[in-house]
Amino acid sequence: MKKVLLLSMVMFVSLFNANVALASQKKEFKVIAFYTAKSDLAHISFVHEANIWFPEMAKKYHFDYDSTSNWENLNEKFLASYQVVLFLDTRPEKKGQREAFQKYMEKGGGWMGFHFAAFGLNNSAVPQNWDWYHNTFLGSGEYGSNTWRPTSAILRITSKHPVTKSLPQTFTAQPNEWYSWKNDLRKNPDIEILLSIDSTSFPLGTGPKQNEIWHSGFYPVVWHNKKFKMLYVNMGHNDMDYEHQYDNTNKALSSSFGNPYQDKLLINALLWLGKGKKH
Repeated sequence: MKKVLLLSMVMFVSLFNANVALASQKKEFKVIAFYTAKSDLAHISFVHEANIWFPEMAKKYHFDYDSTSNWENLNEKFLASYQVVLFLDTRPEKKGQREAFQKYMEKGGGWMGFHFAAFGLNNSAVPQNWDWYHNTFLGSGEYGSNTWRPTSAILRITSKHPVTKSLPQTFTAQPNEWYSWKNDLRKNPDIEILLSIDSTSFPLGTGPKQNEIWHSGFYPVVWHNKKFKMLYVNMGHNDMDYEHQYDNTNKALSSSFGNPYQDKLLINALLWLGKGKKH
């Protein structure tokens, strides 16, 4: 009788501990990533990497990660299930999708956009035709220029924020095509620039065009609009074997992940967007 009682107690304790462990691993928030992955080998490469890396981080840091290339899902009903939205490579183009996203953000949703998600240039295939998004929300306005070829840059923290927690003052980022913008974000009181390109990075880029090599200037890389729970990250363009792209090699020469500091930045960002408050 005593053995049966003891065995029952052991089983109860084991079951209790298992339930506690399961409860401690309960998913704390849900992330949905939108992507297109149809143009530019580097953007496609980044999307494929992201959709491998983020699920791995979701398991480790206890959140759910879903992804979709169906931008029709960018509607109020679908978004209601998620606390964080990612734009991995592009932006929504339809009026209803844009309205749903703006409403989601104005109600306190979280968002992180990468690289080309902020691109908008008049008289191009992707015109700056969404004033709220480019000028009010991102603050950057039109695309200005870029470096070429994709190269690493030394980044400097310009503001303390949960996103930059435990990062060194400067660190070397993964190779990327770096963007500049029409608007000077330093003049926008709503924008908090978290990281910029450090002057020790110059000259940045290899050309061959001289305007693709930056020799000086201030270039924000990661920033936050204080009126929203959002973050823009300029990274998201791998270096590719462009010389043989028509041979269908599509070979990536670099990765946007695997850098401990850049990875930490993205993890900090997700946890802040999913669980934190507007800063």
